[in-house]
Amino acid sequence: MDDPDEIAAFHDRCSDLMRALLEELARTPERARPFPEIEDALGWPRRRIASVLGGVSHLRHTEFGGRRPYRFHDDRASASGRWELFMDDVQAAAVRDAL
Repeated sequence: MDDPDEIAAFHDRCSDLMRALLEELARTPERARPFPEIEDALGWPRRRIASVLGGVSHLRHTEFGGRRPYRFHDDRASASGRWELFMDDVQAAAVRDAL
């Protein structure tokens, strides 16, 4: 996603946990981080991000055409060798504006 209004709508429609994840990603735009680092920043147990992303999948596909207001690096493309998430500057600004 790159439309600020669509990102704000996603932020409004998703769960509290997904909102917390989006807001954490918006704190450090353009910085890809592995799941455990993000979970530590949120005080979450391991594998919570995977659960949250799975839980929002239906919403993403039914209301947003599968688009995401964040970006992935899979384990083969990431610097850490693990799955990483991040937001670009536009996505992060849209989330901060939605608060």
